[in-house]
Amino acid sequence: MRILVTGGAGFIGSHIVDTYLAAGHSVAIVDNLSTGRREHVNPRARLYTVDLGAPDALAEVFAREQPQVVSHQAAQKSVRISVEDPAADATINIVGSLHLLEQCRRHGVEHIIFASTGGAIYGDVNVIPTPEDHPAWPVSPYGIAKLTAEHYLYFYHHQYGIPYTALRYANVYGPRQDPHGEAGVVAIFVERLLAGDSVTIFGDGEQTRDYVYVGDVAAANLRALETRAPGPFNIGTGVETSVNTLYHALEQAIGIDRPASYAPARPGEQQRSAVDARHAAQTLGWEPQLSLADGLRRTVEAFRLG
Repeated sequence: MRILVTGGAGFIGSHIVDTYLAAGHSVAIVDNLSTGRREHVNPRARLYTVDLGAPDALAEVFAREQPQVVSHQAAQKSVRISVEDPAADATINIVGSLHLLEQCRRHGVEHIIFASTGGAIYGDVNVIPTPEDHPAWPVSPYGIAKLTAEHYLYFYHHQYGIPYTALRYANVYGPRQDPHGEAGVVAIFVERLLAGDSVTIFGDGEQTRDYVYVGDVAAANLRALETRAPGPFNIGTGVETSVNTLYHALEQAIGIDRPASYAPARPGEQQRSAVDARHAAQTLGWEPQLSLADGLRRTVEAFRLG
């Protein structure tokens, strides 16, 4: 299968590229390297340093590669940045996605896999873990943009017959996550703790998230490719973990005892989040394999190795 992965030099995208290649597929990557890293690119993949905001250059990639499947992982991923500059977030996450969808339509792409969000799309809810059919009322421009892109995917499916699978990721963590980049409390905490620096927790630390290991997320993308099942799927563990609990688990994984400091909560942040992934288990045949403790140990080991 010929697959084009946007954001394939990034944290999640590079793991997906590795998984597709290991399964025997041909993979090309579109990444502007604004947050992705060239060293994360698998040497068996073909990299095009192209921005989704450059439709002519994107068209050249499609004409050369003729992808059968597009895995759209590229995004502006920071909730904080989306709150500070909603227009910039929409330009990347909505308009950039539309440029990509137009190329998919023009070049007869057979299937689109889209990296959506389960951590931000539902907003503040009382039903936790949250299923896919729960009303979505995102409280950040990032979540709004991801939901809007899902609606556009449905339009392109309804109007042009392009099948798609939207994977609503919980909070993804693991090796290659950039502690200085767009997101990722695990990467930020690990880097600071290993460096002997202090860690700041925003809010009271009792806000919860559903932390899913990046290798499990890559496996979900492979199942989406193989099954081509339609519709949104939550990709997470269904388990709420508070930031305080996460911090103490990292202290244990690293082997230190260092109290964190606290600062006021950031705007746009949800208090609780965890996704119900039973639909993915039943339809995609996917379930997370790695426990949080094991995933954190692997992440710490990877950071120690550099």
